[in-house]
Amino acid sequence: MGHPSRRTRLAACAVAAGALLSALVPAAGATAAPAGAPRAVAADDPVPGHEGMPDDGFEDAPEGEQDDLAGEGTAPSASAGADAQAVVPGRPGDFTLEAGTKLTGLVGKLDAALPKQGLTELMTQANRDAGWNSTCGDAAIYGPDLVAAPRVCWANDDATSSEWVPQAITGVSDAQEDEDWGTSDSEPVAVAGYDDQNPGRSDYASGRDNCVQASASDACNEKGIRVSFFNQATKKYRHVLLAWPYLNSKDHISFDALHASEGKCTAASGVTASCKAQNGIHAGGMVWYGNYLYVADTANGMRVFDLRKIMDLNPDNDASVHDPTPDGLVSNVVDKKRVGRQNNVWYAYGYRYVMPQIATLKFTTAKNGGTTSGNQCYATGRPKASYISLDRTGDDHMVIGEYCNTNNGGSSNGRVGTYPMTALTAAVEGAAGTSAKADLAYGLPDTGTFGGEDLWHKIQGVTRYDGKWYFHRSNAYDNGRLMQATPKTVDGTTQLVANPKILESSFGPEDLYLAHGRGDGLPPKLWSLSEHAPSKCGVCKRELYSYDMGAVISGFGS
Repeated sequence: MGHPSRRTRLAACAVAAGALLSALVPAAGATAAPAGAPRAVAADDPVPGHEGMPDDGFEDAPEGEQDDLAGEGTAPSASAGADAQAVVPGRPGDFTLEAGTKLTGLVGKLDAALPKQGLTELMTQANRDAGWNSTCGDAAIYGPDLVAAPRVCWANDDATSSEWVPQAITGVSDAQEDEDWGTSDSEPVAVAGYDDQNPGRSDYASGRDNCVQASASDACNEKGIRVSFFNQATKKYRHVLLAWPYLNSKDHISFDALHASEGKCTAASGVTASCKAQNGIHAGGMVWYGNYLYVADTANGMRVFDLRKIMDLNPDNDASVHDPTPDGLVSNVVDKKRVGRQNNVWYAYGYRYVMPQIATLKFTTAKNGGTTSGNQCYATGRPKASYISLDRTGDDHMVIGEYCNTNNGGSSNGRVGTYPMTALTAAVEGAAGTSAKADLAYGLPDTGTFGGEDLWHKIQGVTRYDGKWYFHRSNAYDNGRLMQATPKTVDGTTQLVANPKILESSFGPEDLYLAHGRGDGLPPKLWSLSEHAPSKCGVCKRELYSYDMGAVISGFGS
């Protein structure tokens, strides 16, 4: 929920494969060049303060993405107590994804230019302390139906940040079947957050460095997405900035934050909302599978990252020293206003670790012609990639779904689909144009009411477990709901039929991640997170939490 253009309105309403992983250890020799080693002479970048990247051609999602309060619509009169399950067909063909232009060549250039770090070592370098269970204080954001344990709370600046909003979740149980993380019990959990406070820099040739002026805030740039890797053994976590690799105007490899569009501001217009200086993505869902991290891009499909390609801009762990890089330059992790290669120095908005995008999976179906400005959805045409998760209870599948707000119209309250992970992996590793087809799709149930409006919309997360589907429904700045549905044949059509029982969940409930527990003999846990900072409402808190899956199943009576 929430982009700056709607912050004022929202504030007014408020009184959030085992072997594969062995490849994630640091590569031998992947360190910074030693002091005194010969360094190549590199040509200067063309423009002082140069930063920016060519527009990558991604489409923007509408403002108010996954925001319960977006749009001017009011709740229609829902048919309370409806007994009949409406037939809502699904069309798997609408969900087809296709691999875009490969980025591996650009990532290879970055790999040669910068030191590289493995995720195993990154986890030992986790530098931020998280709270655990009772140290997180009161549990007022949780409903009475389920016990949240463990509860994890962020360091204070992350818990209260108006810039970074946590949204998506995944973990080692998605990454590999045996859940074995080397010899440790770190059981990593990864959370993605998006930049929600971004006046933005311009994208015109002169003045594009306005964010590096002394008067500019550290939050000036649209920083896109960062992923926080949490170590359950040490109770510490570390942020990694996601990045888009590109060649700058002197044909030097560089990177920028992850954006949907760079914007079209001019020197005359300045940086204004009307020219959309920079637009980020929401990252409402994330799946870590083998070496790959899949991040949902609502309007386009998915962006893919390789955990073997994490760049380390501070190998000596001393921020005061500008470390030499293999390309003969140096890196700077103190300056929080610059990113990429600038004047022969590497920056990453102050972050030590950067993970560049390696692939794009884009929907091939044309968009429905209806408006989506208020999170409207449609029964046909390109779906939204609002959230994703992994189902390991049969053949491995990715589950994808849409966030919709029927209060503002549209012809659907949402669709979900599934892809065999073999198909997605083949698309990531194949040539541009390789497609991954969904093997099933459903419309969401169309029964029940909640708070005077439709129950089955405003879905922020989904997972499938042992044939049943579980959904996280948000409720603005109040307790959300956990819901269950089962595929059944009704009037000759297989559709999702809702369980009439719903369970009260946390304030600001988001994405879902199922830690199956089979690898370590532990009971399965259903993980999620809350997105709202305390500034949003009196009881709001940001926490990472899990429910015992057995308790969830029994809570639904099955």
